[in-house]
Amino acid sequence: MSSNLPDDYERILLVKPVVSVYKLPPRGANRGFRAADWKLEFPDWKGRMRIVTLGEKCIIRLEDSNNGKLFGECPIDDWPSVTAVEAVIDSSRYFVLRLVDPKDLSGRHAFIGVGFADRGDSFDFNVAISDHFKWLKQSKEIEKEDQNPKPAVDLSLKAGQTITINLKNTGSGERRGSEPKPRANTGGFTGFLPPPPSSLNTRVPPPGVKATSKQELGPLSRVGGTPMPHEVPAPSPVAFRQEPASDNLLDDDQWGSFSSSTNNSSNQSNWVSFS
Repeated sequence: MSSNLPDDYERILLVKPVVSVYKLPPRGANRGFRAADWKLEFPDWKGRMRIVTLGEKCIIRLEDSNNGKLFGECPIDDWPSVTAVEAVIDSSRYFVLRLVDPKDLSGRHAFIGVGFADRGDSFDFNVAISDHFKWLKQSKEIEKEDQNPKPAVDLSLKAGQTITINLKNTGSGERRGSEPKPRANTGGFTGFLPPPPSSLNTRVPPPGVKATSKQELGPLSRVGGTPMPHEVPAPSPVAFRQEPASDNLLDDDQWGSFSSSTNNSSNQSNWVSFS
């Protein structure tokens, strides 16, 4: 965007409806202005502030809030400004402006104090002026580059030039063509578990018969003697033996007869008589 704007082209940067104006007391030697010395409760004038631009010029205008009559204006040549706008040393809401008469070419001027009721208003005041001068500086730099363009840089490959690209396997973090590193066995699940032992392939001895060895009794067969599809070779036969009669829990010699407990006098001291 070019900064060569017409001198009569006015652009409004900021409008503040109410500002306070104060007469300045004599300034002390070698120190800045202090807002505490201005009798802030009794401003000398109140009105509207407008910040406008005419071409490349930036101007602060103080106008009457009712009829728009000009009270005074402060042209700004640079920012931060040394002569046109000066901040006080004891507050961020008050400034000292250098007013000039646009019709008087003698260069007469006057200094006044200006204050905002809120810190947000003073922040907007600083930002509006700062943004204008930043834009003005960038516009001049762009115009300078357009007048003196830099030579274009040729980034094309010359004859015989090649480009080497090293691709990495982003999924595993290993280079292509390299041997995979062995992974340590952490003892976790590494595959399918073996099937549990089936009880269909083992015969159970009949009640009252104990097997003398822990061997399978041979393959199962369907009804009618047809072998099962998963038939396995029959193991050696298992010998069974009958338990002796003394192993019976109701042995009369060891425990006595319950039916004759009342007639056995030898057990009356140790057993309760059943009636």
